[in-house]
Amino acid sequence: MTETKTQKYGWDPDMPTPLLDKLKADLKQSMLNKDVEARSTIRQIMAEFPKLTVPITLESGKKTTRLKTKEEITNDDIVGIIQGLTKSERMVLEVKKEESSEYLNILGSYLPKMAAREEIIAWIGDHIDFSEYKNKMQAMGSIMKHFGKQADGKMVSAILQKWE
Repeated sequence: MTETKTQKYGWDPDMPTPLLDKLKADLKQSMLNKDVEARSTIRQIMAEFPKLTVPITLESGKKTTRLKTKEEITNDDIVGIIQGLTKSERMVLEVKKEESSEYLNILGSYLPKMAAREEIIAWIGDHIDFSEYKNKMQAMGSIMKHFGKQADGKMVSAILQKWE
């Protein structure tokens, strides 16, 4: 039953629909289906939107921030929120000594597929010339810029440390 629930909700970067629109559609669908777990999860994601701000400078010169408008919220902003929620849920599950939860499965359905270790290694081999850097860890910026939120920084760091 868990798999059928998470399969009807979720997002993929290849979809033509922006993540924000897909979340809204899935929230509506979860309400119609009376799917409490999915509804609560999507609402939790949307409850984090006030953390998305844009820095501005007032006429007085004081620096402050304002909330991002719907049009300014990007897929990467939302993916960052979901990754944060996923990380905190994993920590809770670790304390409870549990493997997974429905909440974590639904969150995961909205995250882009992570790049495999082999894919990262192959890209580094094809695109990174370590002679351009003082040390190999400086290449991390270029690698993370290419993969974005699809690569785990810890994994990239570990790959670079073992790179010959």
